[in-house]
Amino acid sequence: MHELILNEAHYERVLDRMGDVATRFLWIATADIKDVHVEGPGRRYVPFLSVLSDLVGRGVDVRLIHAKEPGPMFREDFDRFPNLLESEHFERILCPRMHMKVLIADGTLAYVGSANLTGAGLGAKSPRKRNFEAGFLTDDPGAIEQLMEELDRLYLGQHCGDCGRREHCPDPIV
Repeated sequence: MHELILNEAHYERVLDRMGDVATRFLWIATADIKDVHVEGPGRRYVPFLSVLSDLVGRGVDVRLIHAKEPGPMFREDFDRFPNLLESEHFERILCPRMHMKVLIADGTLAYVGSANLTGAGLGAKSPRKRNFEAGFLTDDPGAIEQLMEELDRLYLGQHCGDCGRREHCPDPIV
């Protein structure tokens, strides 16, 4: 399956689906990360961090790689979910060179596209306030394997040794 995702369909087809599919792991790579909200119980909107916290609480491994330090609203919400700080199931790294926008659930479903993990990219924003985004949702095992290998190389710091942006990295992996 290769499904083209455009504009507000990112929220409907990507975020909702990834949270449902992930039973073992969810990997997220994004350049920008903000205080994204999603529809929660009782049609109330909740921070996406609460979804990640719930996944972590169920033993799902969540890996988040992003390019820059999130804003104050994200950090304030992040502090409301202590298991994201304390659990061995949540890992977060910052890489100033990260520009990919990728989500992978359980190695069986992946999104690759233009949308950052922001309200205007993937979150619950009205069509009049959203970014224009395009991406693909796929279950192609070969493509997902290649994405996972590349994210693993990034996560393990294999690019850090000869990185030309090391002076801009607040927390080098190696």
